[in-house]
Amino acid sequence: MDEKRLAELSEISRKIRVGIIDAVYSASSGHPGGSLSIADLLTYLYFEKMNIDPERPDDPDRDRLVLSKGHCAPGLYSALAHRGYFPVEDLKTFRKTTSYLQCHPDMKHTPGVDMSSGSLGQGASVSCGMALSCLKDGKKNRIYAILGDGETEEGQVWEAAMFASHYHLSNLTWIVDLNGLQIDGPISEVMDPAPHEDKFRAFGWNVVHADAHDFNSLEKAFSEVVSSDRPGVIIQHSVKGKGVSYMENNVAWHGSAPNAEQYEIAMRDLGER
Repeated sequence: MDEKRLAELSEISRKIRVGIIDAVYSASSGHPGGSLSIADLLTYLYFEKMNIDPERPDDPDRDRLVLSKGHCAPGLYSALAHRGYFPVEDLKTFRKTTSYLQCHPDMKHTPGVDMSSGSLGQGASVSCGMALSCLKDGKKNRIYAILGDGETEEGQVWEAAMFASHYHLSNLTWIVDLNGLQIDGPISEVMDPAPHEDKFRAFGWNVVHADAHDFNSLEKAFSEVVSSDRPGVIIQHSVKGKGVSYMENNVAWHGSAPNAEQYEIAMRDLGER
């Protein structure tokens, strides 16, 4: 990827992070940590990789994204807004009772959302159903799903992994956001799901690692996964709260909103002040 495009994507991801903080701060609630850790991934998918058109959000031939870790909706909403699905200013209505931007993605009311998600593990299964349906219909679109690392403690995830391998869902890509933290603390202490690579390989998946905050690394990983004839998973190594100094690698910001002073610090960290 050339330097010009890298700079463009970096600026987009910065704006997406600003949108995340604006949304959570305006709502006085939400999940900034895990949203920030997938901001670069969302940038890459929506602005570089996926076959989508904001003017035709229901195009049957579009690629689809399932945000299985649905509590990170601020990240998805910010990406969709900056991609042109709805006004960026609407991010400040997040979680308001009159808003279409609720705490978890809602495909019935939010343009660009492909799956109503929230209960961890279910998005993984639904993505398999989407992928199988597309294959049976002879469609060439791809299905992507973003899972939290804590989410991989769910048994349903591994049932879905077995399903995907059995039905040869080569059009399916999962991305595990490995930031090492969940609401109760480090995943290694709560219920260690490691080693992810060995487990996915045992289930018959193509496994690739990526630096979640390096667009060249993401591009290389997606290229390797897409070229395989098996379902693929990218284990992206990320920093929870990436981009905001006091949130980085701090489990306290899994599901907390900044106050006015912390908001200003975040805006300075993100180059908005």
